[in-house]
Amino acid sequence: MKTVSFKEKISHLLFSWLNNLAYKQYYRPKFGYITPHRLFFEYLIPQKILRINGKTNWPVHFTSKIIDSHKITKGIMCDPGDSPNTYIQASNGIVFGSNIETGPGTRIISSNHDLNNYSQKVASQPIIIGNNVWIGANTVILPEVHIGNNVVIGAGSVVTKNIPSNCIAFGNPCKVIKSKEAYTLKLDINTFNRTIPKQFDFLCNNYEKNI
Repeated sequence: MKTVSFKEKISHLLFSWLNNLAYKQYYRPKFGYITPHRLFFEYLIPQKILRINGKTNWPVHFTSKIIDSHKITKGIMCDPGDSPNTYIQASNGIVFGSNIETGPGTRIISSNHDLNNYSQKVASQPIIIGNNVWIGANTVILPEVHIGNNVVIGAGSVVTKNIPSNCIAFGNPCKVIKSKEAYTLKLDINTFNRTIPKQFDFLCNNYEKNI
């Protein structure tokens, strides 16, 4: 078990209550992710005071951009845009599961432009991303894509079609490379920064939930 440093404990004591107050949708382990003081200075101040991505209810890095965040639904341990230089356009909706990480430079684009009128966006079905998904740096995910549970998308991929559960996929266009064993990390409900809603207990019970 990882030892928590005195500095981390002090950071948690001084800043976690402020972060929890500012971000109602922020659910992460108390230790081992973004330190509370870094979350406060690099996310909360630019977002809540300078109003960079100010309409988004979870932490977004000041170098990232979220469009139509009100059309995003998500679980916990999932903060779309918290990595640097991320671009997420949710005009047609995006559904994120839980325990999703996106690398720097990720692009998730839910709508195309009309080929005969570039100022108009084409209506389409939302993007859906399952639980326990890692999306590598500089990946592009295009409209109407569905990504299953327990998936790793390799860095630099361009995802144009659906990716099934329990696999590792990579490339342009992104294709399944091999199967992936079940996600095994089991979280302790007592490690979270706040009480998690009951519907997310599966993260602590090592249970794969479908969406």
